[in-house]
Parts: sequence; C-alpha cells; structure tokens
Amino acid sequence: MLLAAVAAADPGSNGGMTVEEAIQLGEEFGIAVGEVDEEVQKELKLQRPEGVAVFEVIGNSRADYAGIKVRSVIKEIDKKEVRNLIDFGKAVKLAMKECNFTVGTYEPADPGDPVGWGVNFHFVGCKRD
Repeated sequence: MLLAAVAAADPGSNGGMTVEEAIQLGEEFGIAVGEVDEEVQKELKLQRPEGVAVFEVIGNSRADYAGIKVRSVIKEIDKKEVRNLIDFGKAVKLAMKECNFTVGTYEPADPGDPVGWGVNFHFVGCKRD
C-alpha cells in the first residue's frame, strides 16, 4: 500500500505505468509474466534479480510466433532495458504499436544442449489475424 501511495504522489516516477497494466500488456502480447524474485534468480542462476520472468506463453500469440519460451527472462525490448515489470510495461506498450520489434531474453537451452543458458533475440513480426 505504501508503494501505491508513493506512486500516486509521484506519477512521473514510473511513467504512469502500473504493475497491473504491465501484466495486462504482457497478456496482450501473449505471455504471463512476473518479477524475477530470489527464487527465480536462484533457479535460473542469475547474478541479479533483474528482468521479467515468463511463466506462460499463450498459443498463436505474437510472443508464441516469436519463439519466446517459458522460464526465460526478458532483459530488453526493442533495445530498451527491462529491469522490472514497470520497465517491461513501458517498453512492450511502445513496441506493440510497431509492426516489428525485438525481444532479448536469457533462457534455457534446448534439452541436451551442454551449453545451458544463453541470450537470445526474438523477432516479433506484425500481428496475425
């Protein structure tokens, strides 16, 4: 509640974006997202709890067509750094207005790949009807 009061007192601090709106924008893009907390950080062996974790990819969505994977962490959208849900919301809101954009993720490799985790860039094309 304190965080909401701070955000209300200084709406410019987050560009008017709320966590709820960011989550809704993620769903419009085709993913269920959440903050990278300590548990996710440990599971994915991240140095810092930054980025946005992908918990679900909705079939036949722009995110699905772009190849974004469950358990990946979104680190940037169209060259804009994503450190948290507010950054994600602002970046994806702008990007979805465009026909094409990129999403940079840190993600698990395919099973059996000895390299493990890696950075990947996904091309998101125009919305399909």
